[in-house]
Amino acid sequence: MAMHMGPASGSDEPEVMLDINTTPLIDVMLVLLVMLIITIPIQLHAVNIELPVGTPPVNLIKPEKVQIDIDEASVVYWQGLALSGAQLDVNMGAAAQQSVQPEIHVRPNKASQYAVFASVLAASKRHGLTKIAVIGAEQFVQQP
Repeated sequence: MAMHMGPASGSDEPEVMLDINTTPLIDVMLVLLVMLIITIPIQLHAVNIELPVGTPPVNLIKPEKVQIDIDEASVVYWQGLALSGAQLDVNMGAAAQQSVQPEIHVRPNKASQYAVFASVLAASKRHGLTKIAVIGAEQFVQQP
């Protein structure tokens, strides 16, 4: 930004301005930017899900419920009978072969080892049992 002192030749005629006036260009660009922002659709953070319409069919065949308990000594019980790891695996395999897959209800004791609980879940996954519920979680809630 230099200071303009007047014509260098000493004549009274105005000198031709060689700088471009950028103010109208900036105004046009701002108008185009505003128009672009207005025309962009609003992005929604929602997932469109097509839910089924009507009432679901009634399942007349109720699945069997298998109760697996783990006591404080980390002993696994199948329907009230104590099992070893191999017997549990055999029982899980038999349950997986049923035409209607049973519901597996696992009720671990708070004092039991997590490894035993994890092995029960791993055995059920290995045999393809998918209807699994962990029951008795209220014992793990800390009281104030």
